[in-house]
Amino acid sequence: MFFALDFIFCIYKFSIVEPFLINAVYPFTMFKTIIVEDNEEHVLGIKKIVINNCPQLELVGVANDIDSAYNLIVDKKPDLVLLDIVLQKNTAFELLDKLMPIDFEIIFITTYDKYSLKAIKYATLDYLIKPVDPNELELATKKAIKKIIAKHANNQLDILMSNVKAFQYSVNLKIAVPTLEGYVFIEIMDIIRCEANGAYTYIFLNNKSTIIASKNIKEYEDLLPKRFFFRIHNSHLVNINRMQRYTKGRGGTVTMEDGSQIEVASRRRDDFLKMFQ
Repeated sequence: MFFALDFIFCIYKFSIVEPFLINAVYPFTMFKTIIVEDNEEHVLGIKKIVINNCPQLELVGVANDIDSAYNLIVDKKPDLVLLDIVLQKNTAFELLDKLMPIDFEIIFITTYDKYSLKAIKYATLDYLIKPVDPNELELATKKAIKKIIAKHANNQLDILMSNVKAFQYSVNLKIAVPTLEGYVFIEIMDIIRCEANGAYTYIFLNNKSTIIASKNIKEYEDLLPKRFFFRIHNSHLVNINRMQRYTKGRGGTVTMEDGSQIEVASRRRDDFLKMFQ
């Protein structure tokens, strides 16, 4: 566990404290970018700057009003939006209110308006004054990319921490299995599968032994962690880490490590497959 914690600390330091270093890891990544601007001349100017000065930006669309911008952003899911504050009779803030919560970076583009600029500064967001200066847009873009990459690294860290906790608190967990003779204590990850038999449950282990538990399968479905165990059929609960393959069919069939082949109930297939997406 010491080495795992050291590794986690390194990732945390790398992704949170020093995000500027991560650029070296993503040298060829393209970041989807949308321009929201109602002045065609300004759009052409921004496009030219992006093409010439911002090679990591991939332009995926342009919108000139709130409605088209909303639809484009929902459809394309951009990493970055270059956003004019005044859009015909509306403002960018009305658009952002419709899109909340915001999961992309924003660089505002505006004519001088001290109240809007003050609000943007307080939010520590970037803005550019029209006409857009190429060097300023390039600098703002680099800052935005650092934030995007750091956010991505933080998400990866969250997944890592979740997995570490799952293994720390679940993988080595032992349960007491009641039988007619008493109790058998087993580690949950030694379970390959459970099969219902009336009020009893047959528990098949990786050492090829079988325990006849004096509890029904529903109790084991509730007891065992759902991140590892799934009830693929009314009579079968399987450890997904002990699966060897899934074969397509009406519901499909799983082959387990002990060689058993178990049909997946068609009504449970979609939820089952979501575990691997």
